[in-house]
Amino acid sequence: MKRNLAAHIQGAVTSRRIALVWLLLFTGTALAQSSRPAAMNQAPHKAQPAKSTVSALLISDIHFEPFWDPAKVPQLAAAPASEWKAILAAATPPDQPQRFQSLQQTCRVRGADTSFPLFESSLQAVRNHAAGVRFATVSGDLLSHAFQCKYNALIPNSTPEAFRTFAEKTLTYIMGELNGALPNVPVYAALGNNDSDCGDYRLDAHSEFLAVAGKEFTRDFPSSERQAAQESFAVGGYYSVSLPAPVENVRLLVLDDIFMSKNYATCAGKPDPAAAGEQLAWLRQKLSDARASKQKVWVMGHIPPGVDLYATARKMTDICGGQLPTMFLSSEKMADVLAEFGDVVELAIFAHTHMDELRILKDSGKSAPSGRGVAVKMVPSISPINGNYPSITLAQIDPSSAELVNYQVIAASNLTGVDAKWKEEYDFARGFRKAGFTSSAVSELIGGFSADSGAKTPASQNYIKDFSVGYASPLLSLAWPQYVCTLSNYTAESFRSCACPAAP
Repeated sequence: MKRNLAAHIQGAVTSRRIALVWLLLFTGTALAQSSRPAAMNQAPHKAQPAKSTVSALLISDIHFEPFWDPAKVPQLAAAPASEWKAILAAATPPDQPQRFQSLQQTCRVRGADTSFPLFESSLQAVRNHAAGVRFATVSGDLLSHAFQCKYNALIPNSTPEAFRTFAEKTLTYIMGELNGALPNVPVYAALGNNDSDCGDYRLDAHSEFLAVAGKEFTRDFPSSERQAAQESFAVGGYYSVSLPAPVENVRLLVLDDIFMSKNYATCAGKPDPAAAGEQLAWLRQKLSDARASKQKVWVMGHIPPGVDLYATARKMTDICGGQLPTMFLSSEKMADVLAEFGDVVELAIFAHTHMDELRILKDSGKSAPSGRGVAVKMVPSISPINGNYPSITLAQIDPSSAELVNYQVIAASNLTGVDAKWKEEYDFARGFRKAGFTSSAVSELIGGFSADSGAKTPASQNYIKDFSVGYASPLLSLAWPQYVCTLSNYTAESFRSCACPAAP
């Protein structure tokens, strides 16, 4: 009884400490604005992979803020997306900061998302740094936080149809600008939990919104694949497409995993487990087809599987006392499917946390035929709302194997985009001494983190430094053992076993 009580007390203390660490990490905007790490001033140094590679651009969590200048919103609502740039680029009135701050307070939003100046700065960074990429991925959350609240505050008495049109036009504008910055380069985008016509984490399957968004997201796909992609997108926001030459025999499966989120509801506020089930059945079939035809697959979604340590900490969850952690998704089914097909899935791309993270998905029960796990790259955000500096990621890919050989994170020098300089923040291969972002390399890296409970090794220190891009906070080191448990334990029980080892 004393041992159980001691474990319970220790678990509660640990939960409070992690909660404090996480709240500081994710509300660090003021600290992040006060200084810029010296690493940003270092001359960039491009690692030269031994393999012949092609380049790709990975971006996420743009969270574009069309409400940044509230005075322009009625104009935007009345104009087609093709006229938005001219409206947004026009001079702002003197009271813009005060009006936007009032809007943020009305909708209870802390921090700021991607303003028009920051979006323009990020597009210029894409032009400067991503010239020559063969394709780009956008792993969700194109729309700003509290999107519907801000719209309703500025355009009262509007209709659901008018709001849906505004959300659709915002997506069209964002995708149009990305395509303009990357001419003749395919851009593959996923929807995130904010990308909806009826509120955060709310969406209807088989909806007009999905049909319209699907046509926009797939408009430049090859004619042989466009119709099928649009049809599946209209069902549930998911689609399949071949990665472009010279990447060989590789498919990208894009998910809309809002339907799998524990927070998901329809626009009417009701649960709809059928939508997630339909998408998971589609995913399994596509992976089975790829295995049969000896194809490699990349999978991209927005919300990652596994433990949401931030939400767990905020709730002061006593993990070691028997309480379960908060999970990102409503079940482990998606992760189970991906892990089962570890011989097929070369890479999984997620985002959502706004941080630069990695994961490994391994099936602890029925292993994939090859025994491989699935390497997960979580892409940091352009939005600086959590205090992180805006960033884009340049990836080098082996076209014959679809392996992610290396990547560099390119970050802005400030949070506003005004007069910002975009420079290399770090290089994966150089920082972690790995020859590729493979399942074995990621597993080995996480194993090293697990053995380094005090976060003392160069690899652990580099990860902590780059976790929140441009904001080199040491706070993550205080919750390092618990955080590391999230990297390779995607089930609630395996995470608890890792974070709360049995007392001797």
